[in-house]
Amino acid sequence: MVKVYGITTCGSVKKAIAFFKAKVVPYSFIDLKSTQISESKLSEWLSKQPMSIMFNTKGTKFKTLGLTKEISDAEKRGWLLREQLLFKRPIVECEDGALLVGFDEEVYTKKFA
Repeated sequence: MVKVYGITTCGSVKKAIAFFKAKVVPYSFIDLKSTQISESKLSEWLSKQPMSIMFNTKGTKFKTLGLTKEISDAEKRGWLLREQLLFKRPIVECEDGALLVGFDEEVYTKKFA
């Protein structure tokens, strides 16, 4: 079963869930508004995807916090542990250990064909 991390109001998360339902891929949803991501989970994710992919500089939360794109990876890590809405969404943990970030229908179709 894949694990989908995100928020229910996110358009990309909605697309991913619709994809999994259409393809009959079993999934569980973890809401980033109510589930705290641990430092060890963040380290695990960062071993599979770079900070540049994990950290969302285009979202509302990034803008409302007044952050700049020049902050260091160490600063980004600290922010991700405090403000989970800074994660690019959805984050999908696959059964084979792969980690997908964001929604790309082509990538999903290849992965779950």
